[in-house]
Amino acid sequence: MSSDDNKQQQPVDHSRRRMLIGATTALGAIGTAFVAVPFLKSWMPSAKAKAIGAPVEVDLRTIKPGQLVKVVWRGQTCGVMNRTPQLLQQIEGHDEVLSDPESAVVEQQPDYAVNKFRSIKPEWLVLNMHCTHLGCIPQVLPEPGSYIWEPNWPGGFYCPCHKSKFDLAGRVYKSMPAPTNLVIPPYSFLDNNTVIIGVSSAGAA
Repeated sequence: MSSDDNKQQQPVDHSRRRMLIGATTALGAIGTAFVAVPFLKSWMPSAKAKAIGAPVEVDLRTIKPGQLVKVVWRGQTCGVMNRTPQLLQQIEGHDEVLSDPESAVVEQQPDYAVNKFRSIKPEWLVLNMHCTHLGCIPQVLPEPGSYIWEPNWPGGFYCPCHKSKFDLAGRVYKSMPAPTNLVIPPYSFLDNNTVIIGVSSAGAA
């Protein structure tokens, strides 16, 4: 009998075959997992991305009278300004030269900011600092006479890119490149010393 005949007559070891098939399948699954994990992680938001979208708390005790502090919320520069009684007076008396003095464009602020100060508390202004024209960041010029572009300029926000002007409530002047008032983001007060941007009284925005 030839050696070939002996090989043909040897019984098939099914248990060994099952073991080899199982091992091969397991190795394939492990390899797939190693490939899939980086792929799946690429779809998960990074810690930085989560942080950018999270609400931002601002300690009001760190903001001096007349000062504006900038923070970032959802990739946008937002400002929190401590408006003194003098600065609040500068918001009065020029409605006739404003494009939207009554904040009638509803998309520009929450309902609780539809007032002449565009704020929950008159002394605290919270706003998105990006000009509604092309998104530049306006300069803060709160002092009358600091820069004179026209007679009776009361001070406010001035966009250096295309010269749009806003008052100290973020209301845009007439005949400016910016079509609407500066946006007031959702915000609320956690207590007398803390404002949180990104959370209104109705919850997270």
